[in-house]
Amino acid sequence: MNRKHTAVIGLLTAAGLVFTGPVASAEDQPTPRELLDKCNNGTDSCVFHPAGPPEEHTGPAHQVGEAAYNCTADLQRSTVNWSDTTGESNSFGVSLSAEYGFSEVFKVSIETSYQHTWESSHTEGQATNVDVRPGEKGWVERAPKMQKVHGTYEMHFGDRFYGHYIWYQDFDAEGPVPGAAGDITQHTAKMTDQERAEHCG
Repeated sequence: MNRKHTAVIGLLTAAGLVFTGPVASAEDQPTPRELLDKCNNGTDSCVFHPAGPPEEHTGPAHQVGEAAYNCTADLQRSTVNWSDTTGESNSFGVSLSAEYGFSEVFKVSIETSYQHTWESSHTEGQATNVDVRPGEKGWVERAPKMQKVHGTYEMHFGDRFYGHYIWYQDFDAEGPVPGAAGDITQHTAKMTDQERAEHCG
């Protein structure tokens, strides 16, 4: 018996709850998506237990807004207007939108456990100045601030689901840090011949 199975059985035994019936084969196991779709949609209870506080990090940088091209002989200051939306992702590629029962369970669990808001989507926009030298192009990049949470869903069923009354499912989710603009940087580089022909012709 591996360590994970030992831990699950230990939890159930300590709570006076033991799986009964034959052990299901791999083909008789629900997929993670099947389990998550049952959260508050066929379960007596569905609780998300965070394994630790949200871990913040900086996401990959990417260009936002249009590039500015300087076709003059003088230094030009260009204003790049941009808007950028950062969404969430998770270990199973399922939506955390309100159409799924575990959406509210997940968000309430995070906010209750850590007094820390979880945002499914965050849009940031600015007007950023870029100084572009003659014959060069300038652009703006944004690296969003992200937070990641790991935990386990504990689901109790009134009737056996795939042979058991209780199921556990590990779950990872990543989303934008609420209210954080992220790292905004300006960049310049020489125009290519093609860019010069397209923008300075």
